[in-house]
Amino acid sequence: MYITLTDGQSVTIIWGWILVSCISMCIAASLAEICAVFPTAGGVYYWSAMLSTRKYAPIASWITGWLTLVGNWTVTTSINFSGGQLILSTIALWREDWAPNEWQTILMFWCVMVVCMLVNIFGSKYLDMINKICIYWTASSVFIIMVTLLAMADTKRNGEFVFTHYDASSSGWPDGWAFFVGLLQAAYTLTGYGMVASMCEEVQNPEREVPRAMVLSVLAAGVTGVIYLIPLLFVLPPVESLLGVANGQPIGLLFKTVTGSAAGGFGLLFLVLGILFFAGVGALTAASRCTYAFARDGAIPGSRIWSQVNPKLDMPVYGLFLSTTVCCLLGLIYFGSSAAFNSFTGVATICLSTSYALPIMISLIRGRKLVKGSPYSLGRFGFAINMVTMVWIWLAIVLFCMPVSLPVKADGMNYASVVFAGFTAISAGWYFIKGRKVFTGPPVINEIAEDKVF
Repeated sequence: MYITLTDGQSVTIIWGWILVSCISMCIAASLAEICAVFPTAGGVYYWSAMLSTRKYAPIASWITGWLTLVGNWTVTTSINFSGGQLILSTIALWREDWAPNEWQTILMFWCVMVVCMLVNIFGSKYLDMINKICIYWTASSVFIIMVTLLAMADTKRNGEFVFTHYDASSSGWPDGWAFFVGLLQAAYTLTGYGMVASMCEEVQNPEREVPRAMVLSVLAAGVTGVIYLIPLLFVLPPVESLLGVANGQPIGLLFKTVTGSAAGGFGLLFLVLGILFFAGVGALTAASRCTYAFARDGAIPGSRIWSQVNPKLDMPVYGLFLSTTVCCLLGLIYFGSSAAFNSFTGVATICLSTSYALPIMISLIRGRKLVKGSPYSLGRFGFAINMVTMVWIWLAIVLFCMPVSLPVKADGMNYASVVFAGFTAISAGWYFIKGRKVFTGPPVINEIAEDKVF
């Protein structure tokens, strides 16, 4: 919320969300078209190999796999880091001038990571039930928060503020550029649709059902977001007070101001913390499974260790340990930059978006020949939709490396580009050390075309 309030306020929050939702629909539709031809749980990692020529399939899947892996790690880091910050922000409901120091924030983040890891280890057999509870908790929480805020707000904003107010003066960026920088919040929220491909081996008629679910998930998220954001803007307290909150987490102050009490603010904040807990557990589960799958194909240093499955727990415990450790180490960025959360969300959005872009780009380069017979064909609009996807993703790589506001100091820098470059160096180094000699890519289920288009 801090990013959008700094970079445009209402216009960025509402119209930015709608714009990103429409672009995400284009990305989801492009992936759905490919998924309908290659309905495999490996998702973009497999699709990049299947769409490439035999010569380039290994390197295409290597790059896509690493982007997906780092994206999963940084998504998990960002969710649980924000959870740790939000837990500490509850203290500020009673002590408004209190703000945690770096060590308190890092230690709380590590505690959240450990809790999520323990739930994954000892509650692995209950993960399906946890996911179902998550659905009901999230839907109920959104409804309760909306009704409470609208019912208890003493004053409400007018429609002009909600739909047309734009103020990026706090950002230091030119107005137009500030709007685009502020899209990070929406783009980060709408990045998980590519993971729907993991359902391919669990449903009937995956070539039709999974692509449909992929597109509908974005549509549902987009509509739900608008329904949630509009009431929030109608009861928004003075923006200056939200941006000036000592702990950097304005949502708690918003809830407290509207409900008129710290206890009421905590009650609503508790619902949000529950959503973040379920999201953190699920994200770590996905990250550990991605780590295991990629290690199984020999693409990570120490693959023999990370690809082991614990026979008692029937899960990749070492892959879970590696994912947790990487996330905890990434959290140390906070010692150098108070804007660490922006770095994590930026890297996560860049990596996952780019992993989605690669199979689409390969399909475009090869003239979309391999998706022409898709059961979920985009028809004559396919090229245009694919191009919108590509233009947005390459723009996003630049946008989400930008700091939220100017002037920039070391402790407020967005280190997304540094993290991205670091993992790129590790991936490239390991490829030249070992990958190019032994890595053959995923075991594709269809014959890869021999045409050498590249």
